[in-house]
Amino acid sequence: MRPADVLLTRTRRKLLVLAALIAWTILPLGAANSQTKRALEPIVVDASGRGFVQSVSQRPFRPWGFNYDHDAEGRLLEDYWHTEWPLVESHFRKMRLLGANVVRIHLQFGRFCPEPGMVADKELDRLEELVALSEREGLYLDLTGLGCYHKADVPAWYDALDEGDRWKAQAEFWTAIAQRVAKSGAIFCYDLMNEPVVSGGKRPAGDWLGPPFAGKHFVQFVALDPHSRPRPDVAREWIETLVSAIRKVDDKHLITVGMVDWSLDRPGLTSGFVPSKVSAKLDFLCVHLYPETGKLAEAQETLLLFADVGKPVVIEETFPLKSGFEEFEMFLDQSAEKSAGVIGFFWGESPDDLRPPKSIGQAITLQWLELFERRAKK
Repeated sequence: MRPADVLLTRTRRKLLVLAALIAWTILPLGAANSQTKRALEPIVVDASGRGFVQSVSQRPFRPWGFNYDHDAEGRLLEDYWHTEWPLVESHFRKMRLLGANVVRIHLQFGRFCPEPGMVADKELDRLEELVALSEREGLYLDLTGLGCYHKADVPAWYDALDEGDRWKAQAEFWTAIAQRVAKSGAIFCYDLMNEPVVSGGKRPAGDWLGPPFAGKHFVQFVALDPHSRPRPDVAREWIETLVSAIRKVDDKHLITVGMVDWSLDRPGLTSGFVPSKVSAKLDFLCVHLYPETGKLAEAQETLLLFADVGKPVVIEETFPLKSGFEEFEMFLDQSAEKSAGVIGFFWGESPDDLRPPKSIGQAITLQWLELFERRAKK
């Protein structure tokens, strides 16, 4: 090799080393810039009043995600988010890789409010970390509150309160939650309560929970005795009380309620949360809708009646629980134009974790997750 070639080679090597050092030095800055570009924008209702957009870019946003209400062992999030935080991180990563853009989490009142007039800093701190995790993963949060899913975890003092004091305690919960997370763009919405009901008659004192399903109490009464008040009036007043508690500290993020499908004003069972009569202060509506075999038309009618209110409607819970899988896919297809988004379920196990399935339940869950992932890629 000629001296000139040797010199040129050495020069090239020095330049390559220098370029590598520069790249290594600015990598954190580049990563930070990339993260900034991926910052989540608050979600708002679009101009049509039927869907959502990102508030700054005005890009359409259709919620497509999961209820992360418990893990594969049935444990609630607060049961393990302090001791097994890496597990939570891995679950959020799996949901993101499956194509989710929203995660609905369920916050338990008893964990956040163990004593009267107190909201536990320990739980609020962990919630802030969960919000930060969501920001890193690019996932929005549907924050559903006031959960009493495990009856043993519900404080005795809370159940002993009368209606007015119970509402006051619930308002304190929501003010504390919103105050901690209001500045984050990762909050899709505040869901005031999962499946609230106004009793149609007088219930025993302290009997605030509906019957359990799979060991958990998902339905909760907001009033034990309507007295002479129309039930939708009670529901509307309760909503207005909690919305006001949130708006004191957060006037930006959306607010909704997770309603059962039997909330409509129709003959038979009804929750008292009639969408057309209680939704004035809500930014959008949520319905929990599980299609039944041979009754797809009825499910679509229910969805249409929610949509007739004139606000976006998100199917906040759904799963092939009461139907065959082909019918469930048909339900999703038929719902696409009526709904503004869909949120199913994820219990900590990805499709790879479930292959091969060891039970009928795992097989159904695997089918659902595979369907979710396929549709997320469309």
